Formats: sequence, structure tokens, C-alpha cells
Amino acid sequence: MTTMLEPLRRIAAYAVCTDSVDRVLLVRASERSGTPGTWSLPGGAVDHGEDPHHTVVRETAAETGLSVAVAGLHDVLADMRALPERGITIHTDRLVYRASVRGGSLTDRVDRPTDLVRWFTRDEAAQLPLRSFTARALGLPASSADIVPDEAPEFPSFYAVPGPDGLHRAQRFAAYAVVTDPEGRVLLTRVSDGYPGAGCWHLPGGGTDYGEQPGAALIRELVEETGQTGRLVGLLGVASHRDAASLGPEGYPIDWHGVRAFYRVVVDQPAPPTVGDVGGSTCEARWFAREELGALPSDRLTEVTAEAVQAAQLT
Repeated sequence: MTTMLEPLRRIAAYAVCTDSVDRVLLVRASERSGTPGTWSLPGGAVDHGEDPHHTVVRETAAETGLSVAVAGLHDVLADMRALPERGITIHTDRLVYRASVRGGSLTDRVDRPTDLVRWFTRDEAAQLPLRSFTARALGLPASSADIVPDEAPEFPSFYAVPGPDGLHRAQRFAAYAVVTDPEGRVLLTRVSDGYPGAGCWHLPGGGTDYGEQPGAALIRELVEETGQTGRLVGLLGVASHRDAASLGPEGYPIDWHGVRAFYRVVVDQPAPPTVGDVGGSTCEARWFAREELGALPSDRLTEVTAEAVQAAQLT
């Protein structure tokens, strides 16, 4: 039964790499993988502290023999799959990038989790046994043999484990929103005392739950933190940040690696903000006019907020 499997979670990055005739680069899972014989985009797990942009370049080179240049973010999605033979269920947050080849030559691998690499037209790819995330990224019908759990297992939203140096480390995926209303105001939340960035203004959002899609998590967090109902407009980008000795409510240093997806969200019928999760990491929520936002000192904004506001061209 999938409910008896140990839950694990990871973040991974992949490349939608096309050539001059719009063929797409795919790799085949070997007998050493959990899904032998299936085809997927090249890529793999993001190492602790690694920028996903670097992950997709590194993993694509290792799996295909090709050096790629990342052109931009294509999609962000999540999925669960059960591997009963390994006794685990895995939730993977997948960052999918657009990429092009800079050089190298196709190289098949031996005794590795992937063993073949090939170029395929979209029509040819549609006939392959594709991993579900790959089919979605390519806009093709899913035909995956993945075992999907009936329900998400219990798993803490924050999970720190001892690292190789003895210091606890945590890698967390989160979704945040640049939220605006019809008047062009921007919604921000203020970080509670005892949390990293205490007192600073922050974007609505937070860590996603096990089995949860990032967009759905973001809309849920928006209601919990601010009392607003919003709609997703688009994906702005992804950022990676590492704090080698973050100190939060746990009371001890944690080597923290956060990977965050930024979205644009519109609240069509804004209301006075209310914080529903009293006692959590958010102590206040407020609408800011553009000129008020621009007048905030840089040290009053969290790093992720400053990046996202700049990406959305709001100041």
C-alpha cells in the first residue's frame, strides 16, 4: 500500500532543449532507475545550495554529453509518484527551463540511471512512454506508468536534517506572489519577530505542501496570510538563495537553501487585509500604492521581495 511508503521530497531542474528543426532532446531511464524504459527531459536533482539554473546545465551535460545555454524558465510543476520496490513515495518540485545546445556530442551512458539520449520530433515523442512531467512540459498527452498515491502522506512543511558537517540543513520549495489590485496597489506581508527577516516586508506566499501544485499552494497561502482571493496571471521566474547559518524559531543554526517560484496574481475585489494564521511567520498585511512601495528603504524589504518587485517592473 502506498500509505505505508516512506515519504521523501526533492527539487529538480530540467531542460526543454530544441534544435534548428524543433526536435526535442530526451533521455531514456535505464534499469537502474525507478521507471526503466521511460523517456524524459534531461535534468535531475538540485544539490543543496545549488542554483537550479546551474543544475540543469550540469545534469544535461552529464546525461547527454552536450553543453547547453539556458534561455529562460518554461514551467514549474510538482508531482508525486510511489516506488513500492524501494519503499518510498517521492514528491518532486520540477523547474523546467528552455535551453539550446552550445557544443559537445551526444553520448549514451552505461550503468547509470539514464542510458540513451536521442533527438525526437514532437510527433515521435508522442509515441514514446513519456514521464508525466515531460509530456506536460511538451504539451503532449500523458502516458506515464507512474504509480500515483491515492492521497498525500503526512510530511512536515519544514524539514531539517543533519548535514555532512554536522550542521542541520534544509532545502525548501516555496511559491510567492507579486499581488496587485485594479488600482495598481501591491500587497505585502510583514515578517513576525523570531523569523528570518523579522520586521521586513515580504511577498505573500510560502512553502508548498507535500503533493501540492505551486499555483494552488500560492492561492491558499494568500487567503491564510492576507484574507484575499486572487487569480494567477503568470509565472515571473525562479530564484535560489542559501543562508549558510540561518537562525529562526527553531533556535539553532540551519544551513538553509530556499528555491522560490514567483507569480503574478491579481485580486479583482480587494478587501482590508487580515492575517488568518495568527502566531505564524506573518504579523501584518497591507496594500501599498506604487509610490509608497518605491519609497520603502531597501533594508525594509526581504531579498526575495526586492527581486520579484524588480522582475515585475513595479518600481
